[in-house]
Amino acid sequence: MAVLSTLLELAKRATDESALKLGGAIQASSEMEKKLALLKNYREEYAQRMQADLTAGREIQHIRNFQIFIGKIDDAIKGQQQLVMNAQRQVQIEQQNWQDQERKRMSYSTLEERAEKVQLKKEARRDQLQNDEFGIRQLFYK
Repeated sequence: MAVLSTLLELAKRATDESALKLGGAIQASSEMEKKLALLKNYREEYAQRMQADLTAGREIQHIRNFQIFIGKIDDAIKGQQQLVMNAQRQVQIEQQNWQDQERKRMSYSTLEERAEKVQLKKEARRDQLQNDEFGIRQLFYK
């Protein structure tokens, strides 16, 4: 029984550690997605500015600079999208790891509960035998 308790305690710690890692991965993924959204908004703003400058008849070099800059933003968006995908993959990995640890913890918990039930039945049986023996002695020694 002590072995099961130790295993259960270790499994609880592993589950807690996995939960912390999962939380960190979720937070990192969320931050990556926010940065991606900011980049996309930034790109949209610059595209609108460029369109406004085109409509206003700005010089071609100015428009070309906008196009180059927007191209750099597009590259940054592609890089950030890759980071988001990697972060989401890490969330999936950490979630699977947490589920595995939780399953292990629940298995040990179930085994410990069964062992306790067996022990309680043994104790109840022993108590019943002692009570029966006590009752028989009372009958014979009156």
